[in-house]
Amino acid sequence: MRALIPEPQLGDLIEIFRPFYRHWAIYVGDGYVVHLAPPSEIAGAGAASLMSALTDKALVKKELLYEVAGRDRYQVNNKHDGKYSPLPPSKIVQRAEELVGQEVLYKLTSENCEHFVNELRYGVARSDQVRDAITAAGIAGVGLAAVGLIGVMLSRNKRQKQ
Repeated sequence: MRALIPEPQLGDLIEIFRPFYRHWAIYVGDGYVVHLAPPSEIAGAGAASLMSALTDKALVKKELLYEVAGRDRYQVNNKHDGKYSPLPPSKIVQRAEELVGQEVLYKLTSENCEHFVNELRYGVARSDQVRDAITAAGIAGVGLAAVGLIGVMLSRNKRQKQ
């Protein structure tokens, strides 16, 4: 049984901890969230929903939070409130409700569920998950290049000693 979690407030960002990524939704009241999901996504699908990220279309859905989260943990995370002023909750909910049922363009790197909810709350489409993944890939690439360079230098140094 899920621990008692306080009811989110209208317009809150809901972060859902899927096994390999974070899914995002926006709270619109009465237990419902609006979220961006590929048409094939099944609420609460967890890791299986990761495969739906390979699509180029998404559907704006209004579903019960507990169904969207399934067995995954979730929390309110209005993490950008210190940087951006949130729109009034009634405006956030109105904008979200107007989009329900629409099929929209979906791109993992520029138009995903996190971009979607940040656009609704702050008027700024952004995804820290994407930024963090790109940064990690860059750091890994630099690390691999450094290891390769060290290997070349050691190999050259070994040949010179022979």
